[in-house]
Amino acid sequence: MVVAAIVLVCAAASVSPAARPIRGLSLDLLTALRWEMFGHGQDPAASPAVVVAIDEESLRTAPFMDAPMLTWTGEIGRVLSATLEGGAKVAGFDMVIPKSIEQSEIPFGEGTLGEKVRGFDRDFLRALAGAATNGKVVLGEILGGNQPVRPSPGQRVAVRQQQNIRPLNVHVDSDDIVRRLPLDFTVNGTTVPSMAVELASRALGAAPEFDERGRLTLAGYRVPGRVPNTMTLNFEGGADDIPTFSFADLRACAVKNDKDYFRRWFAGKVVIFGSVLDIEDRRQTSKRFATGIEGARVPRCAGESTPVTAGFRISTIAGVYIHATAVNNLISRNAVVEPGPLVRFLISALFAALAAVAAWRFRPLSAAMAWMAVIGASIAGATIAFNHALALPIAEPFLASLFALAATIGFRFVVADKDRRLLQKSFALYLAPHVINRMLSSNKLPELGGETRNVTVFFSDIEGFSLIAEKMSPDNLMELMNEYLSAMTDVIERHGGYVDKYIGDSIVAVFGAPADDPDHAANAARAALDCCTQLTELNASSALFQECKLAQRIGINSGEALVGNFGSRRRFNYSVMSDAVNLASRLEGANKFYGTTVIASETTVALTGEAFAWRELDAIRVKGRTQALKIYQLLALSAELTSAQATLIANYADGLAQWRAREFDRAAQCFGRSADIDRPASLFAARARELAQNPPGEDWDPIRTLQEK
Repeated sequence: MVVAAIVLVCAAASVSPAARPIRGLSLDLLTALRWEMFGHGQDPAASPAVVVAIDEESLRTAPFMDAPMLTWTGEIGRVLSATLEGGAKVAGFDMVIPKSIEQSEIPFGEGTLGEKVRGFDRDFLRALAGAATNGKVVLGEILGGNQPVRPSPGQRVAVRQQQNIRPLNVHVDSDDIVRRLPLDFTVNGTTVPSMAVELASRALGAAPEFDERGRLTLAGYRVPGRVPNTMTLNFEGGADDIPTFSFADLRACAVKNDKDYFRRWFAGKVVIFGSVLDIEDRRQTSKRFATGIEGARVPRCAGESTPVTAGFRISTIAGVYIHATAVNNLISRNAVVEPGPLVRFLISALFAALAAVAAWRFRPLSAAMAWMAVIGASIAGATIAFNHALALPIAEPFLASLFALAATIGFRFVVADKDRRLLQKSFALYLAPHVINRMLSSNKLPELGGETRNVTVFFSDIEGFSLIAEKMSPDNLMELMNEYLSAMTDVIERHGGYVDKYIGDSIVAVFGAPADDPDHAANAARAALDCCTQLTELNASSALFQECKLAQRIGINSGEALVGNFGSRRRFNYSVMSDAVNLASRLEGANKFYGTTVIASETTVALTGEAFAWRELDAIRVKGRTQALKIYQLLALSAELTSAQATLIANYADGLAQWRAREFDRAAQCFGRSADIDRPASLFAARARELAQNPPGEDWDPIRTLQEK
């Protein structure tokens, strides 16, 4: 119930009005991701719309250099006529020239400037009138309160007033980003299509049809739109998705009457005139993370002007590209489809549920990794869907799942896992972590019983502990032992061992239980070497060890053992029980006789592989066992074996072979090479010399029996 409540609250919050500012971010991210993954969806040359750009090149080229836009009208008319004669279906203006120089009342001589230049716009107006006759030109206006920005009176008359004038206004989201375009407007009580809808309908030869809810159908295409009376724009990435021509270059082309160029590039196109200057009519759109360096990149007609391209990418685009994109979307039928509120809520709820379940079932880090994997996969899937114009939400599911993940982890930490953590912390001092986790996962208390496993038993003891205890006060002895046992336990657990019990100064540990460990023998051997190293460091650096240097003995044995909960029905311990444990204890005691530190059974040595340097010490029988076994001394890791240790092993092996072959004189010589520095070699050398002087009978057994535990 708690998880379900978290899911519903987080999903509802992600689609609530409070989250509206981040809602459009999904479109922005998907546009950028699609651009990075797939590049252009179509060849830019196939774009239904093209742009004639009033650009920096135009401003720097004669005859426009330093001339106000009012004086450009004749040349604009020239280029307009050339594009339409080249076969353009329709031309639109994403710019408004609200005044005519002929209307100027600035005094000039005995009259006004307007009177002196009467007829200046004649060519432009004729071009407009000719195009309007065939319905091939649409001028733009900007609606706003009682003072709309409209073309000059002469232009309005030339294009037959409102018949060929359409609004250029765009729809701005709450974060001031343009992601949608209005489909129609009400002008003087009459519903008129937007500029983009008008241009697309004329290019398709089909009148736009609006139903009572404001939804548009154009040439059989139902235009999708989540926000009423708008279409969601499907921007391509980069800056060359819509062919752009510099006005200066086209004017030079028209002057030299290159009709082939205009037919080649403008036949069947929707032409939109507009400014692409950095200081005019620039907008942030859902393309803001996927913009490019704008400029005219199509093959040029004339070489009379020098192209000027921006030196860096900015997040805004010229307004003319918004209308050109809308025209392309309407003609190509690929406007973005956005799911409604219910679908967005269900998607957010799904991701919130996945995050909450992961947080409830797994550890926080594992849940976070799983959440990131799901989010990554969902973003990839949403990007693929967006490549087919379906905009699945990613911001809302991301936030909903993130909040659900955090809320569920927080609930577990504060409420649900409080008792679990207390129990885990309390039992951690008495039980193995794996036993505690298994108990908590099963929601059952430990029970008597066990299972047979192949394990390695580690048994250690402090040399001469009784004498040490006699010399120290109880408090000092307790501090010494606590530091020693803590250090050794850390080493054992670092290598995967479980400390079964402490018996005075002894440590009994198990490798391979309760957690499975296929390398239990090797890990036990590594732990033994590290325990020796750790004790050396304690003797050298710890203040408690300065008055009393410690030495330890370690026995290691591998074999099958019964592991589990042993004891009475009211009180029991997780432990290990078998002959393998007893033998490990006997091997630890054998160190006292041989003067060594670590002795292991041949079973353990066989399981460790070649990573360790072992020396076969002897074949012995221990108290309580009739079966003989070979024992080995652990000297070092194979990679760290010194030449002196290697020589010691070789001399000892030669002596042991001669000993077992009853060649006692030769055995004494071999052992004697190292007897001065090696206690086991010294013992064998003395035994060999004794038997050389007093040869044993034929029933002699080269196996030593150790009576001490």
